Amino acid sequence: MFGSLITAIVTPFTDDHRIHFDEALRLAQHLLDTGSDGLVVCGTTGESPTLTHQEEDELFAVMRRTFPRACLIAGSGSNCTQTAIEATRAAEKRGMNGSMQVVPYYNRPSQEGLVAHFSAIAHATSLPLMLYNIPARTGRNMLPETVAKLASIPTIVALKEAAGDTAQLKQMVTLTPPSFLVYSGDDGMIIPFMAEGAVGVVSVAAHVVGREIRAIVDAMLLGHHADATQQYERIHPLIEALFIEPNPTPLKYVLQKMGYQVGDPRLPLVPIQATTRSALDAILATLAIG
Repeated sequence: MFGSLITAIVTPFTDDHRIHFDEALRLAQHLLDTGSDGLVVCGTTGESPTLTHQEEDELFAVMRRTFPRACLIAGSGSNCTQTAIEATRAAEKRGMNGSMQVVPYYNRPSQEGLVAHFSAIAHATSLPLMLYNIPARTGRNMLPETVAKLASIPTIVALKEAAGDTAQLKQMVTLTPPSFLVYSGDDGMIIPFMAEGAVGVVSVAAHVVGREIRAIVDAMLLGHHADATQQYERIHPLIEALFIEPNPTPLKYVLQKMGYQVGDPRLPLVPIQATTRSALDAILATLAIG
């Protein structure tokens, strides 16, 4: 439904921190041209915590109008169930192909609360939903049994799993039907997660090495693990460096070196430190990027 390589796109900003819509479209075209099957718009990599609902709606509209046939997934989750419902309904009206729904952050609901939260959203909209489990950011890990319960709801069709636990990923794949799509939510876990049944990745690094990530995913889908590993080892230093500081601040620096006017992050994120810039510069030189 969503493909095997989805990229969570950065939100470019102007010098006065407004959304740079023209550059967002140029960046989206770059991602689609370098192997991405679809894009998550206004996800965490897109700095969703600092975007207003009006800005998100405008970005959904511009992306849909410009790329009418692309697979576009709206980052419309929230730790408030009613807010998530309203945002997802708005995304549906804009013609988005799906919605990513993050585990509610800060209020740390129980597993029963997670089932109730995601069920309410699923029953309030017809958009296909991709759940997003990232306990390092949300403070709550969604357990495999909870995912299995939610996978029985027809419009909950996928999971972005970013807990970094291969055994948990394997259990999630085992407990859910073959039609339920489990993705690695971490570029660094593509190979072990796909070896245990993940269908692909929701990527950050594909902004920079999209063709390489595409080749790795395709090799894993074909069962060519050695080829995938060899290609991954070449870009592994870059993947690690992109997360030295909070995402997407290192990525924004790299994109600027690649010629994209993505601007600085919005507060409370700040541009990366000089030591991180130096580390990234050295890796980019090795890969002949920028």
